[in-house]
Amino acid sequence: MLRSVSLFFVISFVSVLSMADSSERAREIVTERCYLCHGAEGEASSAIYPRLAGQNAKYIAKQLSDFKQGLRKGTMNEMAADLAEEEMLALGEYFASKPPQAHRVRDKEFSAVGSYLYHNGNQFSGVAACKSCHGESGSGTEQLPRLAGQHKRYVVEQLQAFNNGARTNDHAIMHSIASKLTEFEMQALAQYISGME
Repeated sequence: MLRSVSLFFVISFVSVLSMADSSERAREIVTERCYLCHGAEGEASSAIYPRLAGQNAKYIAKQLSDFKQGLRKGTMNEMAADLAEEEMLALGEYFASKPPQAHRVRDKEFSAVGSYLYHNGNQFSGVAACKSCHGESGSGTEQLPRLAGQHKRYVVEQLQAFNNGARTNDHAIMHSIASKLTEFEMQALAQYISGME
């Protein structure tokens, strides 16, 4: 019994050290290459870059892997090219641990249109409710991104990319949704999503 208890503590100690090492490695990578665009805390330096604070860890790791493999195109292809799987997971955990923030919504009426679409969809054009995949509060899942608090411009650009085929990964469902959204609806959704907490 004493031996198994000792073994448990040794394994636990090694796990804690390993987590500390991966956390430190993630911090190094953020300082070396991520912070210029995404900020040290994942809040993004510009609306053209996604906010990563509070984003789901496994989702971040998967997107990094997709960029590395060329399944998703953009500036991140070069940034992810030499990342090991453990580093991608560590970066996911790093940004997931950061507190997300919401934007202040100035146009409440326009945001209300986005709220309706997010929670109910549009039965007339066949657009499904966003909440059915991304959750009532926009927090997403391990496989689907957190949307709450994301930059308006970034949300619109991703919807447009899903619509026109520029977004080459995870696009099967999102293409069918984005292709039915009008520009007005995209902008309203983005406004609402940016203010979600």
